[in-house]
Amino acid sequence: MDFSENKNIFLQIRDWLADQIMQDKILPGKKVPSVRELAVDLEVNRNTVMRSYSLMEEEGILENKRGIGFFVATGAKRSLLKIQKQAFFAQDLPELLHKVKVLQLNSEDLALLIQSIQSNDHENQ
Repeated sequence: MDFSENKNIFLQIRDWLADQIMQDKILPGKKVPSVRELAVDLEVNRNTVMRSYSLMEEEGILENKRGIGFFVATGAKRSLLKIQKQAFFAQDLPELLHKVKVLQLNSEDLALLIQSIQSNDHENQ
């Protein structure tokens, strides 16, 4: 994993793990890598990974089973979807809309984006 200097490492680890859950690579009820194991794999301090896991536990994404480890919570994907949608509408979308306006993009320029959104419409029905 390559870390960006623009965001705290523990948040980047949280985002990576959240993405794994959203893509069903780690399913509810399954154990996530131990703090020590992930710290070694990512070459970061164990406290950094622990901070990520603690945040995800506070968000209801992970459950800590003392002496056993951290597991993906039952409603983790639904919770993550809610959290990430709120963040998208609050942070990412305003920036995207600003760029659309500044660059004077039209529906033809954004055809791929529109098609992707429309495919989500069909999947959610």
